[in-house]
Amino acid sequence: MKKESASALVEYEKRHWLKWYAKDVPADVDIPEKSIPEMFDEAIKKWGGKTAIVFYGKKMKHQEIHELSLRFAAALHDLGVRKGDRIALLLPNCPQFMIAYHGILRLGAVASPMSPLYSPREIKYQLNDSESKRIVCLDLLYEKVEKVWEETGLQHAIITSIEEYLPKMARFFSRAKGKALSAEIRQRPGILKFQDLIKKYPPKPPKVKIDPHEDLAALPYTGGTTGVPKGAMLTHYNVAAIQEEMYRFFPDIEDGKECTIALLPFYHIYGQAVIMLTGAIHGGLAVLFAKPDLEAIIAAMEQHNVTLFYGVPTLYKYFLNVKRARRFNWKRLKYIFCGADTLHKEVREDWKRFMGKEIREGYGLTETTAVTHTNPPDRNKPGSFGIPLPNTHVAIIDPDTKQFLPIGNEGELVTSAPQVMRGYWEKPEANKKSFLKAGGRVWFRTGDIARMDEEGYFYFVERTKDMIKYKGYSVFAHEIEEVLYNHPKIKEAAVIGVPDEDVGERVKAIVVPEIDYRGKLTVEEVTKWCEENLAHYKVPKIVEFRGEIPKTDAFKIDHKKLREELFLVKEQ
Repeated sequence: MKKESASALVEYEKRHWLKWYAKDVPADVDIPEKSIPEMFDEAIKKWGGKTAIVFYGKKMKHQEIHELSLRFAAALHDLGVRKGDRIALLLPNCPQFMIAYHGILRLGAVASPMSPLYSPREIKYQLNDSESKRIVCLDLLYEKVEKVWEETGLQHAIITSIEEYLPKMARFFSRAKGKALSAEIRQRPGILKFQDLIKKYPPKPPKVKIDPHEDLAALPYTGGTTGVPKGAMLTHYNVAAIQEEMYRFFPDIEDGKECTIALLPFYHIYGQAVIMLTGAIHGGLAVLFAKPDLEAIIAAMEQHNVTLFYGVPTLYKYFLNVKRARRFNWKRLKYIFCGADTLHKEVREDWKRFMGKEIREGYGLTETTAVTHTNPPDRNKPGSFGIPLPNTHVAIIDPDTKQFLPIGNEGELVTSAPQVMRGYWEKPEANKKSFLKAGGRVWFRTGDIARMDEEGYFYFVERTKDMIKYKGYSVFAHEIEEVLYNHPKIKEAAVIGVPDEDVGERVKAIVVPEIDYRGKLTVEEVTKWCEENLAHYKVPKIVEFRGEIPKTDAFKIDHKKLREELFLVKEQ
């Protein structure tokens, strides 16, 4: 390591951000040397009688979910599931997801959630890559599994329905909409019903010894923005670490007393680790939503006295256009958190103006069990995704030379922390590229360009995969999107690079005008606005107007899909 690089690393190791920690929050916390089932068992002794979830009016206690998960674990064991086996979950947010997840981990097996929006091709890929022999699947989604069954190693599909845990009135209205699902499920060997298993087996699965550091709890897959998706190997210790770090970082978040909205998908690590598992381990109450319904969410917040809200930028922007959301007293919440994507200045400022309470940004990845940074309780710094959590070391490197850069420089964010995954599943080459050793630590390369200021706060600049190369210039899509969002006639915007043999990539802006300006906003207006606010080489050379921009099921703008569209058009 060069002298300058070593000197820069020394500065990062001082952890200048610690001065912003709340009183009595230590630089490093003790992380339980326990498995998730052990932590869940301990939680049941304290809060078993408390309501754990509300699912469209149906209430379930922590003890009930615990017992059902034990029954499910016993059933899985009888089906031949053993320690280390991967089991796929193709479910929306529902009680069955939680029951199955805890049951799987109870056996030392590994939960591998996948998006309900996946196509048959994507389902096949994850089943084969993870070598999952069993899948817990919503009946409405089974048809997609059926299409690829013969191309996978599937042995069992455990089918469940949303209606199984709906209250009677909600079940009535669900049927009234018309749904003949049973006819869609083919009677083939290997098809099992979730409820049959729950009812058949007693809550007495075999005891399995789990090593928190070595044994995997979950195998969520990354978005695959570049190349194919990769499974992130998250151990029980990874998950335990994020629980302890987050709760100790916010002293006023209390065990057994918090209530949150569980809209963020459990298949995504943000919803899974920060909402679902936190509620189970710390005795919280979660109001579950299988799909977005902003009016219903506000009603639930009023009814259940929600104290914490976790969201993503797009969700907050949607709320700004909902009258009931503007009337709701957001100030009564302890915290409003935002992660998974960049919170644009316009949304951040409008939220403070109209809702009266700041959004607290954070940062993390699937590979880091959801969180490495967030803004501390006493000092929320707008525009920054905050400071590292306890036990979390962070630095900035030159992505090409891998040398550590002095504080204030833009470069790739790297982190060394107990919540960092063990590695990518069966991807040795990707692991070689993603980790580096320096200063006696192993650092994970996030692939994100960021910077740290003199106070220890971090700022997102760009994802390396979203960087556009135009005539040798590095153009950051995020910067251009920020400028577009500030235009009074633009509702949403996304920026991508379009391959061009002459200049490398041309900057393309996909723009959604505000309703009153659809059909009226011109390319010339957009271009002029960018010329007034950006260097000439950053100004979009292509502007496309749309009615909406594709989103992932985590409500993030889907840059990957926008890029894929370019190649589809070219092929046609």
